Amino acid sequence: MSSKLDRRKKYTRQVLKESLIKLMQEKPFTRITIKEVCESADINRSTFYSHYTDLYDFLYQIEDELIEDMNHTLSSYNYTKNEETLEMIEKLLEYFSENRESSQTLFGEHGDPTFQKKVMMLAQTHLLKYLSVESNTIPYNPEYLSLYTTNGSIHVVQEWLKNGLKESPKEMAILITKLANNGLSSFQ
Repeated sequence: MSSKLDRRKKYTRQVLKESLIKLMQEKPFTRITIKEVCESADINRSTFYSHYTDLYDFLYQIEDELIEDMNHTLSSYNYTKNEETLEMIEKLLEYFSENRESSQTLFGEHGDPTFQKKVMMLAQTHLLKYLSVESNTIPYNPEYLSLYTTNGSIHVVQEWLKNGLKESPKEMAILITKLANNGLSSFQ
């Protein structure tokens, strides 16, 4: 009986998530109501409230799940090996590709800017780990380099998502790695 309830709960949350993402593609989050989400999901408002306190709680849980998945992916790599850095970026991009609709929406124009800042902070934290390993060869403050690289990379990923993921995750990982390691000089 417990597994049936867990499946139902999981299904309900998934349907609600899909409905919110769909609505966020059409208009800003601040203009979406619980009533709209529930109607789109064909779920009662009371069911919504049995899972979430309000729309912000709902959105933050979706975002936190994505952040947690990203952190798990980033934490599983060794920052002392360049080939693992490329593989790590590729895995993240594959994750975004597999979760295309929610990634495009959350990183898009109707996405939560706070979420985008959380992603940047997470990426910067992991990049600082890499830079601290490489710090004896870097003549500049690693925090400046990580901030510059992270912001540029996030915006490249946002544009990639916005343009429909025309390049493969591997192609984008190579591009981001080249830009991060050598800037524009890597293309001359």
